Amino acid sequence: MRRITLWVLGTITTLVLLFSYNTSTSSAGGAPSSVISGTASGTSDSSGTSGSSSSDGSSSSSSSSSSSSAAKTSAAKTYDGDSVMTQWGVVQVRITVKDGRITAADVLQVPSENHRDQEINSYAVPVLNSEVTNAQNANIDMVSGATVTSDGYIRSLQSAIDQAGL
Repeated sequence: MRRITLWVLGTITTLVLLFSYNTSTSSAGGAPSSVISGTASGTSDSSGTSGSSSSDGSSSSSSSSSSSSAAKTSAAKTYDGDSVMTQWGVVQVRITVKDGRITAADVLQVPSENHRDQEINSYAVPVLNSEVTNAQNANIDMVSGATVTSDGYIRSLQSAIDQAGL
């Protein structure tokens, strides 16, 4: 009887500890990365059809509204995602959108403090960029061995996609 009681108490204690353990994917506090700031460039490519930008952030267009709306759909625009601070450094993504599709994804900032960071990111970043243009959204696979960078990349990418309205 005494052994059974000790076994039951040990099992209950183990279960309580197991279910109270916070994993790294839980959303409750202590997240390893945070969003620093975000900017949307919303600029067009070198064709210059998006109009001029004034110092207060508003834009004006010198062409008529019908030609301006045609230019908006055909001109490629870039959107910068938020700068996401990860455990190893800042990650920021820029996407290029044309005709409602992501045509390119590039990193503006990626951890590069040491040789290992450079080695990991030289492999991971091209894979992530390719995944984005194929998936056309932020639901992409993380790169094995570059989990922290992949997480920051996806978070920055999602903010750029939100800014683009995709």
